[in-house]
Amino acid sequence: MTLSTQPTSAVSLRRLLPGAKILGAEDIVVRSCAANSKLCLPDDLFVAMVGAHQDGHDFVEEAVANGASAILSERSLPTTRPVCIVENTHSAYAQICQALAGDPSKRMRVIGVTGTNGKTTVCRLIQSIMETAGATVGMSSSLGYDNGYDRQPWDCTTPNAAVLADLLSRMEFNGCTHAVVEASSEALSRDRLDGIELDAVAITNLRQDHLDVHGSVTNYHRAKKKILGRLRETGFAVVNADDAACNKLLSQIDTPALSVALHGAAEITASVVERHKSEQTFLLSAGDETVPVCTRMIGDHHVYNCLVAAAVGLVYGVDLKTVVRGLERVDSIPGRMQRIECGQPFGVFVDLAHTHDALAMALKSLRRVTHGRVICVFGADGLGDPSKRPLLGRVAERGADLSLITSANPGDESPLEVIHDILDGYERPARAHVIPNRAAAIEWALSEAQTGDTVLIAGRGTPNLQTLREEELPLDDVQIAQSWLYNDVPKEAPVEDDGPVLLKFPRG
Repeated sequence: MTLSTQPTSAVSLRRLLPGAKILGAEDIVVRSCAANSKLCLPDDLFVAMVGAHQDGHDFVEEAVANGASAILSERSLPTTRPVCIVENTHSAYAQICQALAGDPSKRMRVIGVTGTNGKTTVCRLIQSIMETAGATVGMSSSLGYDNGYDRQPWDCTTPNAAVLADLLSRMEFNGCTHAVVEASSEALSRDRLDGIELDAVAITNLRQDHLDVHGSVTNYHRAKKKILGRLRETGFAVVNADDAACNKLLSQIDTPALSVALHGAAEITASVVERHKSEQTFLLSAGDETVPVCTRMIGDHHVYNCLVAAAVGLVYGVDLKTVVRGLERVDSIPGRMQRIECGQPFGVFVDLAHTHDALAMALKSLRRVTHGRVICVFGADGLGDPSKRPLLGRVAERGADLSLITSANPGDESPLEVIHDILDGYERPARAHVIPNRAAAIEWALSEAQTGDTVLIAGRGTPNLQTLREEELPLDDVQIAQSWLYNDVPKEAPVEDDGPVLLKFPRG
């Protein structure tokens, strides 16, 4: 990033956080802050936040030793520095970051996108529609950021509050009229979007995910719904009416809301006309208008993504033909049903599909356009929710003709332990093939494919690094597939065992 703006000179905590209790001073005026005691600089406000593994309140002395002039905490502390006590330091920190950045969301139209699946694609589609209409649009998603000046990749879905505030400030300085922000459930549960005034909220769907973080589906859905609390009074929401959990929200949204649907009733609907491996055509209907949309990305899930993005564009006054041009401009999105075409006589797709419902949708979409077999290579993160691993196995067994279990990001767990959890979802484990080495698994699946077949490489999407026992190894699904299809051996492939060995589980 290039430096593009200067922060607000000072922020009064008395004014910004009227419900806070300030000890040791009449007011605390903040010019800079830090949430990491080790990175605290002289005159910083140190923010003590409770994390998953550490409590920032335990590091106040270190922050003071490094020069912190005041403390923001959730309880009184034995310190000589002034203390501002709030109920939720995560929320207060986010508000302070936005205030120090000059509250850029007050002068831009910020669109928040959340949901279990489709967030990244919807962000890109909204950006494309608004840019086609002539707007300058910044974006923050799991693929990276676009601040209106340059685009760079990164490895997070929603950045921390300080980075997000700085990014929005740069977008405003660089002339962005709109900003699209992908909001993960973890970011919402940790209040990273507090202090941002959202002009629109788009909710793609609400399924089951990240139970390792939230503990239950109810808590997960509750975290997602928190985004509605960031809507300004004049804002609006877009909801997928075909999704049961989303449909329930329609009666709970106080601001204007627009519904989309592919199978049910809604303000904006679609019907698929034809579908091939390389493209699909559907009719987009809004009011009395119906227009055809031809997109290179396939599947019902992509039709839903297009509907949500189209609804946002239409509310902003973009005419339907311009909306369609914006949708059709997006030929592909890395790791999202990305088609690999190297002249082979069978289809190859790389898709994130790390949840069981996302994998089911991907397999169903490919089944509709495949004359031969559907071959699925997939895995689960060792760092992710263990409860979804058997569900992935169940979906792969039922949806693919040939399923091959491999590793995704094992992390500290043994790849075989993760694979064993996946196998628990199979009714007939003997039908599963197992190759822990992901590069070898992809190559084996491609070697098995015949004319008319389709190979789905699922579970990772675009990351080009694999985490294995605290070590990051180069691993790019797209590159591995392309290299094999061009009869070239990948230059770098992670080694997780003694070699590519195909394991068949015993029958009976």
